[in-house]
Amino acid sequence: MVNSYFVQGVRMGSRVFIRPQAVATMIVSAVLVTACATTPNKAGDSAKAVQLALPSASTARSSEFYPSTYHVPSGPPTLIRHATVLTGTGTRLDDADVLIVNGKIQSVGSNLQAPPQSRIVEGNGRWVTPGLIDVHSHLGVYPSPAVEANSDGNEATSPTTPNVWAEHSVWPQDPGFRTALAGGITSLQILPGSANLIGGRSVILKNVPSVTYQGMKFPGAPQGLKMACGENPKRVYGERNIFPSTRMGNMAGYRAQWVEAQEYVRDQQEYARKHAAGDKDAKPPKRDVKLDTLAAVLKGEIIVHMHCYRADEMATILDMSREFGYHVAAFHHAVEAYKIADLLAENGVCGAMWADWWGFKMESYDGIPENIAFVDAAPNGCAIVHSDSEEGIQRLNQEAAKAIAYGRRAGLEIPPERAIKWLTANPAKSIGVLDRTGTLEPGKMGDVVVWNGDPFSVYALAEFVLIDGALRYDRSNPALTPQSDFTLGQPAAAGVYP
Repeated sequence: MVNSYFVQGVRMGSRVFIRPQAVATMIVSAVLVTACATTPNKAGDSAKAVQLALPSASTARSSEFYPSTYHVPSGPPTLIRHATVLTGTGTRLDDADVLIVNGKIQSVGSNLQAPPQSRIVEGNGRWVTPGLIDVHSHLGVYPSPAVEANSDGNEATSPTTPNVWAEHSVWPQDPGFRTALAGGITSLQILPGSANLIGGRSVILKNVPSVTYQGMKFPGAPQGLKMACGENPKRVYGERNIFPSTRMGNMAGYRAQWVEAQEYVRDQQEYARKHAAGDKDAKPPKRDVKLDTLAAVLKGEIIVHMHCYRADEMATILDMSREFGYHVAAFHHAVEAYKIADLLAENGVCGAMWADWWGFKMESYDGIPENIAFVDAAPNGCAIVHSDSEEGIQRLNQEAAKAIAYGRRAGLEIPPERAIKWLTANPAKSIGVLDRTGTLEPGKMGDVVVWNGDPFSVYALAEFVLIDGALRYDRSNPALTPQSDFTLGQPAAAGVYP
């Protein structure tokens, strides 16, 4: 027996792209002040020398602390048939089917057979993609309503705070999670803000409703380390007459912390050596939760994500990463990445970028709208479209559409099957979960979006969003999507209660 599950789609015309528009300086600056401003892993040779297991509590990986309580819900198999499928691997399949069983992609191809009791989605005229992933979000740590009581994204009390974890600020009732779901977002990285040189650990979330952040936490996903260069930290602390107040001060601050981390690891190794040799008098070094984080980076357990705008600073940071033996997964914002696209590609570093934000501060002045396309065009280039915005996260597909149009204007033809990687496979790679999601391949999580047409059209809407095969969003059935109190309003205020 097969249950029919069909929703009438919107008739599509020719593909329409958003026309290039300048971003208003005042609006963008306000967004950045709220979200950022003030508000798989490859270690270098020098890191290999410090990758011995550390003893006692500091040996435990971060996933063992505050563990995920998320479980894949049970549900019927889902067969999406006769759709245009963008697999996220660079392949487009026309009139194709996607079969999800037990929360995972079982098969992608033609004329697939639905198991008994399957949910059927008729894909005629629809497009299917992997779930979208935003690598730069502050949902939950800067939730709506945007009031001071909810502002928990920047621990701006010290220029280096690797000891703080963004997950401990996440408020799962932020209505932004639900509106992001309607835009096809199935996973997202929540970062601390960028007031600090080293801002703390990030967390990867599945975009599912929960009363605790642990119920949203992506099981087994590595944590990231948020770092920031440029204007933000030197302004935040320079205005207080606290170090650093210059870009050279920024660099000195990073390097001092990495030197401490190397010494911490050496002390731990020396203790481990003595302990293994049977020295009963050996005492472990005093634990330091700041240095625990940095030591984990040096061991390749935590992934570095760095807020950085200027090409010269990104190149300097790459030099520093080689000095201390860690790898930068992605430079975020990276408005001048086009100047060093080849250098980023050679070092296996992604650029996580906006489509056309520029000019809202000096280090963003040299941004160009062809940035994403040029980074993508470099041999082995890794381009990512990110939001850094509770509003932009709702339409990452349209931001990518703008980048396609800007690239075409510059003579670069970018087909949909390539551009979708900016929203799925590449972000999954940068946060260390590409082996589990980001593409529609057998065995991967059933994170899938069914669009009413070409996802890079201005008229594109996500009709269905599945996470681990469970239907989490149905545009025709609003009751399926939980709503926050701050979306619905307080019942007493509406006169529901006497």
